[in-house]
Amino acid sequence: MPDHAEHDTYDHLIALLDSSHVDYRLLDHAPEGGTAAVCALRGHPASEAAKCIVLRVRTDRRTTRHVLAVVPGDRRVDLDAVRALFGARYVGFSDPETAERLAHAVPGTVLPFSFDPDLEVVADPDVVARPKLYFNAARLDRSLLISGADYERLAKPRIERIAAPARAEA
Repeated sequence: MPDHAEHDTYDHLIALLDSSHVDYRLLDHAPEGGTAAVCALRGHPASEAAKCIVLRVRTDRRTTRHVLAVVPGDRRVDLDAVRALFGARYVGFSDPETAERLAHAVPGTVLPFSFDPDLEVVADPDVVARPKLYFNAARLDRSLLISGADYERLAKPRIERIAAPARAEA
């Protein structure tokens, strides 16, 4: 994805926050996109991070939609829950090119917001319940802190139980 597109998404996010008069804080840090590593850089538990994953949801042979699943950073997306939610035949991770196109961001910088009508946002209730919610701000070197309530009000995600415990490392 061209560098200017990354900045366009960042600028769009900041304009949305400013025009909505939301309290937020920007945090600069070393470039990092991995949830655990960026949480360490920002100095907070992974449970306060928004992990954002673009999914491909096939409801039948002809119909594919894309969903931005937002779960706490210390959890994983429960693909079976998403499958049941949409009555889908198949749910899996979107290919990187499609994810970048729909999220308007490179992997590791995907926002818990959608600025594309073809990308529906579904957030776990534990995300919006957080008093502090951190996520990369469409950049690897800058993050944002916002309340879960303000996130819910601005992003207007569909709230559904889609998070599962993280798998234990082998």
